[in-house]
Amino acid sequence: MKTSLTELATNPSCMDDYDPNAMSVNHARKFIQQFLSPVSATEILPLRESLGRVLSADIISPNNVPNYNNSAMDGFAFKYSEGVKIIKIIGTAFAGKPFNGEIKAGECVKIMTGAILPAGADSVVMQEHVVIKGESITLLRDIKPGANVRMAGEDLSLGQVVLARGHLMRPADLGLVASLGIGEVSAYKKAKVAFFSTGDELISIGKPLAEGQIYDSNRYTLFGMLSRLKVDIHDLGAIPDDPKRLEATLLEAANEHNVVITSGGVSVGEADHMKGLLAQHGKVLFWKINMKPGRPLAYGKIGNAHYFGLPGNPVATMVTFYQFVREAIITLMGATYQPPPLFRVECTEPIKKATGRTEFQRGLLYDVGGIWKVKPTGAQGSAILSSMSQANCFIVLDESTGNLDAGASVQVQLLDGLV
Repeated sequence: MKTSLTELATNPSCMDDYDPNAMSVNHARKFIQQFLSPVSATEILPLRESLGRVLSADIISPNNVPNYNNSAMDGFAFKYSEGVKIIKIIGTAFAGKPFNGEIKAGECVKIMTGAILPAGADSVVMQEHVVIKGESITLLRDIKPGANVRMAGEDLSLGQVVLARGHLMRPADLGLVASLGIGEVSAYKKAKVAFFSTGDELISIGKPLAEGQIYDSNRYTLFGMLSRLKVDIHDLGAIPDDPKRLEATLLEAANEHNVVITSGGVSVGEADHMKGLLAQHGKVLFWKINMKPGRPLAYGKIGNAHYFGLPGNPVATMVTFYQFVREAIITLMGATYQPPPLFRVECTEPIKKATGRTEFQRGLLYDVGGIWKVKPTGAQGSAILSSMSQANCFIVLDESTGNLDAGASVQVQLLDGLV
């Protein structure tokens, strides 16, 4: 049975290992998932517009794919008979223009890839495996019965669930659905996500910097990361450290969106107001994660909206988004989340790390003579955004791991994938 957010906030002992000020990475992921329910509204989409969206209903095959027995090769279709080597050619079958007669023992038809297998034929020999002499062929090798034939329904059968509800549509899925002749699919409507930065020191790009000011880079990285997901994105800008403006922006965002993301304002400084606003208007699950970078991470709810308060340091913003927010949004989209795989490779440089926290160091995975290895991208400070720009993976180091020598085996998590 799920624990309600109210129960957890008022009675922390109702859940094992709950510590809002020192949540482990794995426990934080587990706790967040308990409070996520996918959007319920659905819509019908043209097939091409469904890429990256999540199916709200199963797609059922209306026919067999392929819907007829056909040749997998260019060659000769014949009726298998053990010991027969010389076969008479009686016609040709093209894709889209079948041979209309029936093949008897000792006869064959020249056939193209994808052409309907003629009546009476049960096997195809590749054209490279025969010698043609006049109106006959001689087999150069033994052929097994049924060789090089694609049977009707071999890929998909009539009535089969082709893609299940909750499936996130990828490029191959567009082609798969198109092969069924289906032009529209039912999908969950897009989740609505709002984000804003906090801090008096932030200034928009294109303006000159005054002393003590910095450009607001976090909204651009958040926009980039959110754009990879099929969600409605609303950038609410940079909000100064004014409690009333922050409150108004937060409440308006929560009222109109499924997810609200802020960067900055969740630490312990005097001007970090978000914690107080969350305590006043919502419920908070935790404030700190036992990780680096990204220790000051807040998660909770304001009304029906999920709130993620990300750290203000640029790298910490990205790390916490990838490790927590992305997973939550995909779940809210209606998909069954599949965590990115971790795999082990040799790290070619020493790594400095203290035990007690999970670290996500930025790494460069590279090929050495067909063997993949990794090295850190240099300085690993949470404000060094160039370390993320250069990286193609995270080096994931668990709480028990300390300093590592060059040559140590480490886990890596890729930042990009093929699809």
